[in-house]
Amino acid sequence: MNIRYRVDLSETERCELEAMLRGGKHAARTLKRAQIHLAADAGVGDEIIAAPVAVGASTVSRTKRRFVEGNLERALREEPRPGAARKLSGKDEALLVATACSSPPEGRARWTLELLSDTLVQLTAHDSLSRETVRRRLSENALKPWRQKKWCVPKVNGESVARMEDVLDLYAETPDPNRPVVCFDESPTQLIGEVRQPIAAEPGQVKRYDDEYRRHGTLNLFVLLDAPSAWRKVTVSERRTAVDFAACMRDLVDVDFPQAERIRVVMDNLSTHTPGSLYEAFPAPEAHRILRRLEFHFTPKHASWLNMAEIEIGVLKGQCLARRIDNRRRLEREIAAWERQRNAAGARIHWMFPTDTARTKMGRAYPNQDASEPTSKES
Repeated sequence: MNIRYRVDLSETERCELEAMLRGGKHAARTLKRAQIHLAADAGVGDEIIAAPVAVGASTVSRTKRRFVEGNLERALREEPRPGAARKLSGKDEALLVATACSSPPEGRARWTLELLSDTLVQLTAHDSLSRETVRRRLSENALKPWRQKKWCVPKVNGESVARMEDVLDLYAETPDPNRPVVCFDESPTQLIGEVRQPIAAEPGQVKRYDDEYRRHGTLNLFVLLDAPSAWRKVTVSERRTAVDFAACMRDLVDVDFPQAERIRVVMDNLSTHTPGSLYEAFPAPEAHRILRRLEFHFTPKHASWLNMAEIEIGVLKGQCLARRIDNRRRLEREIAAWERQRNAAGARIHWMFPTDTARTKMGRAYPNQDASEPTSKES
């Protein structure tokens, strides 16, 4: 037991420290030193104090010494000791960041911490640099050069702008039952079953399931959304061919909106989303009859976010499909229940990106846009 520095608290000091610990309104560093003093006053040794307080024995000894040589206030307010000097200078750190942002050496797919440390040793006067030093400096600069992110880099031209504003204008129109605007999209989904039976939840234990699963194939979801009327419909199909698309369009005309004069359909640019698909699926008179009731509006390439049906698919996956479903019958039953509940609740997507906002926020991307000219009506 270290008795070189003996802590003898007065009754007033002891009450002050106990009140400090009960209040919990001080910094964790200060509260730890209060615990050290109370334990030392009770005659507990340094090593025994150190473990529950989560500090080293040297910290306990130093805290006691500051009390003995000074006072309680000085012991409680000890400032953190300065750490070791940074191994990399500002110039070295700038060189590290520039290197991490450059192309990796020939024969390497990406920069690693070891590769960066070796390269920096060659470029500076350092004899060696640890990967931890490199990691910390990159972390301070929010850089992780070994990571990459797939990103869509769209080509914005007159055609893409025209398609975008065409879709936005449709969303801004006053809803007309005779000319509804219906968003259409499709998404694959997997049928996944269990290999081992999950263990049900019980008191004190959450439900447990095995990482291993059994794949039972994939199905396709056709999603239709009329946002103003809070209506959506999801159809499950084996495939997503031109024939399947044509069947979906026929149901849209004859079953879903039989009284509409013309249905404006917003969709993306898949190869099956064409009038020709209906002529492949049906005789010419039938295809012609269906197409006379339809009006296709396409989103720009690489801009499917303009399709509200894509948002609805995200809701469907998050609320209904975020689990393991192993057969088509159950999938159709679960989706139908979700669809009924969401339609009954009147759930709608409130579009907040009109044409004027697009011109303001995306003005630089518009071709032949003079920066001196106004980009919106409010300018």
